[in-house]
Amino acid sequence: MKKRKNLFERFSNWATHATGSSAAFIIATSTVIIWAVSGPIFNYSETWQLVINTGTTIVTFLMVFLIQKSQNKDSKAIHLKLNELIASHEGTSNRMVNLEDLSEEELDQLAKFYAHVAKLALQEGDLTCTHSIDAAKENHAFKMKARKERQDSSGGNRADKTD
Repeated sequence: MKKRKNLFERFSNWATHATGSSAAFIIATSTVIIWAVSGPIFNYSETWQLVINTGTTIVTFLMVFLIQKSQNKDSKAIHLKLNELIASHEGTSNRMVNLEDLSEEELDQLAKFYAHVAKLALQEGDLTCTHSIDAAKENHAFKMKARKERQDSSGGNRADKTD
């Protein structure tokens, strides 16, 4: 059931779409051109300069908040979609849900872990190999053991054969 959006939410959605349109860019560009062409009429006075400075400052100030609201909403929606994918997939780690709530240090630690996982994949010779955070080392050890067993069963150590 959809909850009715409040007035600010509706205005914010409308303004985000409107200001991101080609028409908004054309209006902004036209305003600057008209202002520039009117310079000689106003003898390039301080008031003439103040008009564009004040106008652009106000628009910029308001747009910062509008863009941030839009970004926050989009970011939250993306996080929820990713959390759903993580939670619904059997092979993923549920520890990855809500990573956005971790500190910068905790995120750096996870980044190091995934750099290690990439190194393991390089050692395995398969960059497309995937691991969950819970299973990476276990999978790596299992694969290395299986590889060693295959080598042993196919004739043992090559150094022994050459002697």
